[in-house]
Amino acid sequence: MPQREPCPSGRDRAGPCLSGAEATPAQGRSGSSPRAGARPSEQTLLAFDFGLKKIGVALGNTLTNHARPLCILTPATREQRFAQVGALLAEWQPDRVIVGLPLTLDGGEQPASQHSRRFAHQIEGRFRVRVVLVDERGSSLEAQQLLGSRAPDDAMAAAVILQRYLDDPARAGAAGPR
Repeated sequence: MPQREPCPSGRDRAGPCLSGAEATPAQGRSGSSPRAGARPSEQTLLAFDFGLKKIGVALGNTLTNHARPLCILTPATREQRFAQVGALLAEWQPDRVIVGLPLTLDGGEQPASQHSRRFAHQIEGRFRVRVVLVDERGSSLEAQQLLGSRAPDDAMAAAVILQRYLDDPARAGAAGPR
């Protein structure tokens, strides 16, 4: 398992996350961006499990077809939320952003669905990156099972959501427009 270090201020106050050098094989030792040296068919994906208090973040790659938890954002204000999201987007330069869409068990919308949709649209509008909504039903439970813990882990839930997208992009992206 990679060595972990604390994230910069405002990211994952509850614990450490992977640093840029450890979380992607595409980053060179010269300090170049994580996208430097990336192959044309390779895409970097960043996923968010949105919550009003905490936002789980995961990183994935289409070449390895693997998602992993990155960190948990705990912004106190909306301005901090988008500053932290912007910093992650600048650091990882994803080709696409995945946002979990919380639906009811029967597939219907709920108030949290609208919050996630708004978050996705704001990312798309502010940062001009393609955003795909993915049905996140059961992702928190699956994350708890993977971790062997009853405690919620928002970053692991984001990784579960992203892995679903990597496993079947057409089906996973059917949760809504873009």
